[in-house]
Amino acid sequence: MQKRLNLTRTQAQSLIRSGKVFDKNGICLDKPGTKLPENIELKIIQDNRFVSRGGIKLEHALNHFGIDVHSVIAIDIGSSTGGFTDCLLQYGAKKVYAVDVGYGQLAWAIRNNSRVVVMERCNIRYLDPNQLPEKPNFFTVDCSFISLKLILPKIVELVDNQSRGVILIKPQFEAGREHVEKGGVVKDNMIIKKTIDEVLNEAEKLGFEIQGVVPSPIKGPAGNQEYLAYLTLTKRIET
Repeated sequence: MQKRLNLTRTQAQSLIRSGKVFDKNGICLDKPGTKLPENIELKIIQDNRFVSRGGIKLEHALNHFGIDVHSVIAIDIGSSTGGFTDCLLQYGAKKVYAVDVGYGQLAWAIRNNSRVVVMERCNIRYLDPNQLPEKPNFFTVDCSFISLKLILPKIVELVDNQSRGVILIKPQFEAGREHVEKGGVVKDNMIIKKTIDEVLNEAEKLGFEIQGVVPSPIKGPAGNQEYLAYLTLTKRIET
């Protein structure tokens, strides 16, 4: 790709890491150094409205479900580069707590936004509610290598009683290892449906009401179809 498009190594890596390089099947190639066939067809999809493609995913959910986030105080769990946070800011959020277990990933423009509270090196499962000076009334989740079933109880603990939010369901991190094929892909539609149902059932047990589920407009790494669920917290159930 670097040679074909006359890019520097750094420019090529930046495009790949930001999720803008796809193969002919629409699969995002977001890992620099991945070995590919020499004759592979590549395409670059530039969408500079958000700092990462996560913003496109969340925007799709906001528009699909008609969600108004103007003036909300949000917590973005698994903020990473800041795609979800960026989308929330552009749609009028008053403040966003950007929480991630990693460090140094958040885009500079988001990190320096006065409406963003950066909480890096923070494992959401161990976040003390007292570390937040206020209870968020909106939440978003985009996490990898952990089941949402472990995160949902913590959300109930952290947010306001009448909160709303969007979670990104990734079947590859919800299904058992025996159901994940080579390359980290879940292809069995029955397993995909089962993983979604299990997450939503857990949410309902915790007091969330499921307002709807919609496929993400962008596939995850390796081509996994992901799903955006809109939840509202209608009754707090002690966990």
